[in-house]
Amino acid sequence: MTLPTLLDIEASGFGRGSYPIEIGLARTDGSVCAFLIQPLDEWTHWDPKAELLHGISRARLQREGYPVRQVARWLNDELNEIGIAYSDSWGYDNTWLSLLFHHAGMLPAFRLEALRRLLSESQLERWSDTKETIIHEQGILRHRAGEDAQLLQQTYQRTLSL
Repeated sequence: MTLPTLLDIEASGFGRGSYPIEIGLARTDGSVCAFLIQPLDEWTHWDPKAELLHGISRARLQREGYPVRQVARWLNDELNEIGIAYSDSWGYDNTWLSLLFHHAGMLPAFRLEALRRLLSESQLERWSDTKETIIHEQGILRHRAGEDAQLLQQTYQRTLSL
């Protein structure tokens, strides 16, 4: 079975002025990758509550993050052939993805869709409990883009087989 590609984004906060700080993918083969994003000078919004969730400091992003254009290029390279990725927080993730590509001066070579579109009614009914079970079984750290994307993909797979 081919798994859907799941994308997750961590951000500087929520709402006006927030921007992407980490993007993670769970690929169709189940492998995972994630990249920290170096904030642009004009990206100044920083919510300490968001930092408590994801545990990524702005200083770490400055040191270890990749430039916006490089991350956008990487996403296009990864997703061009498949043409689609799914997100469980489409409203936020699509906004942050659009911001990333706008500032990179590029267009995405793929589209982001809501994960919900893939789920049957029975999957939706089992989603929350299944996700919590996987978190506990595997000791998954939440609010890191790669781990969250992988969690979503595993939850999708397990709800198919229940």
